[in-house]
Amino acid sequence: MTTPQDSPAPDPQMLRVAAVQMVSGTGPAANLESAKRLIAQAAAGGAQVVVLPEYFCLLGRKDGDKVAIRERDGEGPLQDFLAQQAAAHGIWLVGGTVPLACDRPTRVRNACLVHGPDGRRRARYDKIHLFGLSRGDESFDESATIEAGHTPVVVDAGPWRIGLSICYDLRFPELYRRLLPVDLIVVPSAFTYTTGSSHWELLLRARAVENQCYVLAPAQGGRHENGRRTWGHSMLVDPWGEVLAVQAEGEGVVAGTLERRRIDEVRRSLPALRHRVL
Repeated sequence: MTTPQDSPAPDPQMLRVAAVQMVSGTGPAANLESAKRLIAQAAAGGAQVVVLPEYFCLLGRKDGDKVAIRERDGEGPLQDFLAQQAAAHGIWLVGGTVPLACDRPTRVRNACLVHGPDGRRRARYDKIHLFGLSRGDESFDESATIEAGHTPVVVDAGPWRIGLSICYDLRFPELYRRLLPVDLIVVPSAFTYTTGSSHWELLLRARAVENQCYVLAPAQGGRHENGRRTWGHSMLVDPWGEVLAVQAEGEGVVAGTLERRRIDEVRRSLPALRHRVL
């Protein structure tokens, strides 16, 4: 592993980022091993910020499975794993989501935790918008096992401002306006195949264009042990809405470089954020 002493000083005008795509199963231990391997792959490729997908630690056979592995805020093997991986590689690690205990024993907070290069936790965002779908044979109701969060969160990774969101949040543009100004929006997700095939890329590119920032969206992507199929297509989108990198299905790492001059160029040529009235 490369140490900070061996590496050249990073250019503050550029940021190397990576989205980890997974096909998580029903066993947390196996999922952590997969995440560990993919984080190492991303770090070896020079990523300074690595983002895991939603439910990286578990896609159970039933909704209550994530409640069974919930952890108290600040303690537990899932949180320890994220801290250790961030410190081991000297990276900013956005830990997908972890089920954290709340006041109601039958529910959890679906929490996105951010750890800095020293392993210390720097931010926590609890998913605000809870997914619900009833379409044909598919039915989902996250509110049955998840307690919604309420507070938008932005974290400063050095000079780069990163806005946090999770999966279904992507459909609610007002959340992202609350995050401004940001340079990067992350969207760890587990979009269903049905909704992802119709809306995933469309919504990601729209969020990038309207907020004139990069969007990095790691996803679950494939056929899971529990029979569920997720859309995948983890991607990096630039402030003009151009898709810079994408992976359709299967495990992998989607990487790219954020450029400050690209953000400035887009905002200068089309100053839509300054033209806002409402």
